[in-house]
Amino acid sequence: MMRDTLTLLLALFLYACLPAGLVWGWARWKRTPWQHNFSFSFSFAGLAFATLSALLAVGSTAYARIIGGFPFYDPLLLRIYRWGALLSLAGIGTGICGVWRPNPLRWLGPICAVGMLVFWIAMAEGE
Repeated sequence: MMRDTLTLLLALFLYACLPAGLVWGWARWKRTPWQHNFSFSFSFAGLAFATLSALLAVGSTAYARIIGGFPFYDPLLLRIYRWGALLSLAGIGTGICGVWRPNPLRWLGPICAVGMLVFWIAMAEGE
């Protein structure tokens, strides 16, 4: 019972909250005039890496549907997992560098990147 609840909460976070956070981050970036400081630039880079990781997830899912799924331990799928995790780690690293000064993307970059890393770990565990 508890395991089912945790699985449901993780799925809700990964498939509802995380995309909403990415969209919210880009909407905040669009409304904010460009700030010429390193903190904002690092936060922006963290959000960008998290978004690239999410786009890789969406693109690889679409590709898997087109080809009828990946075979077990397919080298291409493992490479996709690796690149997704690396993009997420880059987002975490750059996002953390941007949290030291207040800016509109301060926490969105690293939180979304951590969420994408959790996504890639969950997908790799399901392999």
